[in-house]
Amino acid sequence: MKLATYNVNSINARLPVVLRWLDECQPDVVCLQELKAVQENFPAEALENAGYTSIWHGQKSWNGVAILSRIGQPEEICRTLPGDPEDTHSRYIEAKINEVVIGCLYLPNGNPAPGPKFDYKLRWLDRLIAHGQSLLEQGPPVILTGDFNVIPTEFDVYKPERWVDDALFRPEIRESFRKLVTQGWTDALRKLYPDETIYTFWDYFRNAFGRNAGMRIDHFLLSPAVVPRLRAAGVDRQVRGWEKTSDHAPVWIELD
Repeated sequence: MKLATYNVNSINARLPVVLRWLDECQPDVVCLQELKAVQENFPAEALENAGYTSIWHGQKSWNGVAILSRIGQPEEICRTLPGDPEDTHSRYIEAKINEVVIGCLYLPNGNPAPGPKFDYKLRWLDRLIAHGQSLLEQGPPVILTGDFNVIPTEFDVYKPERWVDDALFRPEIRESFRKLVTQGWTDALRKLYPDETIYTFWDYFRNAFGRNAGMRIDHFLLSPAVVPRLRAAGVDRQVRGWEKTSDHAPVWIELD
């Protein structure tokens, strides 16, 4: 089973890119973030024609998450991260596919920091930590994946000294991510490639992609029941070089 995560940076603007990528790379399950589309404008029919059934949670202008599958209908579990009933941002959706629970998330950016957006990011991470613990305690195979907007270590960003005051890299954020992972999750890409430079995002400015001045902020976290099934992982870096593409590249794993 091949699973992928992809921040599309507007599903309708990038639909030709997404459809081309689906056709060429053939993932079985896909988690999408930053749809930037209201619920009724999600291109479910075009994706169905490509062989994928979908569940999604849209939002006008910003945010938005979706789970696609070509190996069975996703059984939706929830479409909000527990812990704050007043949080209306569409940043989390969870489903079961072939007995694997998949949480697709788009964690807040948090800039500028410090400030209200940074405080919201910290609260969101606290809720994710609590929900992550609950998922681990329930026992089934679980995968948390998406755009975490967290650079875990200096090894995960080009010239880390430039990012010390950014909300993606501030010590509080990295510590929260570390706290989440040490509950019992495994960072899939680092499990297989502990020493390689791996980026998943390159800014549109200053020829960042051409210079490989990127960062790794799109992650797969695996529960203990999933880790023995991990066989491969990677980044479809070539997609970032296509015309009218997202500033992220798709990230994928393969499981037995």
